[in-house]
Amino acid sequence: MEHLTSTFQPEIFKFVWAQTAKKRSKEDSDEADPEVAAAGAGPSKKSRGTNINSDALKLSCEYLRLFVTEAVERAALVAEAEGCTTIEGTHFERILPQLLLDF
Repeated sequence: MEHLTSTFQPEIFKFVWAQTAKKRSKEDSDEADPEVAAAGAGPSKKSRGTNINSDALKLSCEYLRLFVTEAVERAALVAEAEGCTTIEGTHFERILPQLLLDF
């Protein structure tokens, strides 16, 4: 199989982190204790943004690319063994347990 040289863009992680932060801030505002807010307590660890080193972000993108590539290749082998011309969700379901153990 041909390996793709493109990689996942760091924006994929930033997008997920932004969505998670929005969800957490909404949950925190729903559960906010007025006495704690009045006391001027600083932000909790849950409400702070996610920071990551640029090298770690690049490595995470490469790791994600390798994971997805390996999943597609393994699912293609299963589909080929079954005589299918397309990869379906069931092919991914069959390779997923071993893939997760390998990574």
